[in-house]
Amino acid sequence: MADSKGYISKTELETHKKPDDLWISIQGKIYDVTQWSHHHPGGPLPLLNLAGQDATDAFIAYHPGIAWQYLDKFFTGYYLEGYLVSDISKDYRKLAVEFSKMGLFDKKGHGTCILLTIIALLFFICVYGVLCCDKTWVHLCCGGLMGFLWIQSGWIGHDSGHYTVMSNKNLNRLAQLLTGNCLAGISMGWWKWTHNAHHIACNSLDFDPDLQHMPFFTVSSKFFNSITSAFYGRKLNFDSLTRLLVSYQHWTFYPVMCFARINLFAQSIILLLSKRKVPNKGQEIFGILVFWTWYPLLVSLLPNWYERVMFVVVSFAVTGIQHVQFCLNHFSSSVYVGPPNGNDWFEKQTDGTLNILCSSWMDWFYGGLQFQVEHHLFPRLPRCHLRTISPFVKELCKKHNLAYNCASFWKANAMTIETLKSAALQARVLTNAVPKNLVWEAVNTHG
Repeated sequence: MADSKGYISKTELETHKKPDDLWISIQGKIYDVTQWSHHHPGGPLPLLNLAGQDATDAFIAYHPGIAWQYLDKFFTGYYLEGYLVSDISKDYRKLAVEFSKMGLFDKKGHGTCILLTIIALLFFICVYGVLCCDKTWVHLCCGGLMGFLWIQSGWIGHDSGHYTVMSNKNLNRLAQLLTGNCLAGISMGWWKWTHNAHHIACNSLDFDPDLQHMPFFTVSSKFFNSITSAFYGRKLNFDSLTRLLVSYQHWTFYPVMCFARINLFAQSIILLLSKRKVPNKGQEIFGILVFWTWYPLLVSLLPNWYERVMFVVVSFAVTGIQHVQFCLNHFSSSVYVGPPNGNDWFEKQTDGTLNILCSSWMDWFYGGLQFQVEHHLFPRLPRCHLRTISPFVKELCKKHNLAYNCASFWKANAMTIETLKSAALQARVLTNAVPKNLVWEAVNTHG
């Protein structure tokens, strides 16, 4: 137990990692955030994943300087015994301070307003093409533009979930609803729930939902043991159907990605219809209803069923490019089993991510994902500054002999397929897989 000096050991701190008893350490001070977890803007899951340990680097990554003043109300009066800071963490924190002094976290530029204007223009062109033109090729092009529009709206949704892209929080929330729920049919509440977990537990097979794609894909043979997902709270059964699908996953990867958006639609609806607490749930549901009003209506206005089906297929297939991009950044990177460790935050973020090499004029295509290492280390940083900080991050990795992983777009695709192929060949030699919960696994696939 705590001694008279107000110190507690790491061992005792580790006992406080339950929903009803949640303590964390930040810069050696112990905080009881049990009650706060129910009101935490990022949800309770990030706190639970880092409970019972030091979470300083994660706190720095996700919170602005103003957040420090609110910590005192949660202070237990105890300090962590033997608290030490690694050289890597020291340098990481110094870098975060330098970027803050440079004002990079506050300088967002005008990219969002420009992109919103482009999205509005593309939407108008699509609607005009469907309503006012009778050429089949025009309708198919409009389907492609719709897919491209969804990709660009996805970048705004992603950015607005990490930092305020507009002049205030209310406008930021409006931008989220318009570009995510209303325009793309994706619940921003669902996205923030899964994406926060992904960032905290980057490439943990059992804690990162972005690697849990069964029954269609597995990136590691460790999934063959039917591991339990800490995110979903259930076992990911590696049954005979999963084995069959995984055995050919390097061939089915791109076709599945063409229709991966269906899964995002389903996951959004499932979450909003569940009993799980979702912030602004009414707004979320309203936005989804708006999408499922205008999109089917627009498709129904096409002259025949062939063009309607092809419009949907083309729009989904074009958006599939973005789903491929999501996978390239992590599928071929290092993975691990178990909860995230706050003491090796920097190392886990760099090991589990892959940058995509590209010229600056192609930044619009990647939406910031080309600097995945930098984004994971500094998620609050506007993407217009990711290229600026890249040399600093690369130098820090070099100083501490850490990998700074990067590859061209084509090489990253080859690496991803090779990872899938390796797991596929291992899956083919397995025996005695028993079917179980196939429908539920299919419905709860992410990608």
